[in-house]
Amino acid sequence: MSGATDVYGPEKRSAVMRRVKGRNTAPEMAVRRALTKLGARYRLHRKDLPGNPDIVLPGRRLAIFVHGCFWHGHDCARGSRVPKRNREYWVAKVGRNVARDERGREALAALGWRVETIWECELKDAATLDARLAALLA
Repeated sequence: MSGATDVYGPEKRSAVMRRVKGRNTAPEMAVRRALTKLGARYRLHRKDLPGNPDIVLPGRRLAIFVHGCFWHGHDCARGSRVPKRNREYWVAKVGRNVARDERGREALAALGWRVETIWECELKDAATLDARLAALLA
């Protein structure tokens, strides 16, 4: 549908966007449940580490980021989608997020941490997620 306008007015759109969470999101909670099921002990949102990783396993020097595909510019179908309205803003916004993520990953790696990113689209297959997390913990 070309020329589509936002279904919400500016005030309502602003209220909707304010509710977008950065912590304890559904994808993050799914990864945390899987780690707990595997018996892993972890810490959350360590502000003292570069990039503020979502999940940290200090004994294993492992930092895990759980990223939403749209917000962090994943190359899957959902992450590649760019809104039609205010396109320049969204391209720049996601670009800044990707650059910030890369700086955090590099800084953690320089400090001797293993860094993993788990994408929202990868959570559809629970068995594959469990296998990947088990391999990270081994």
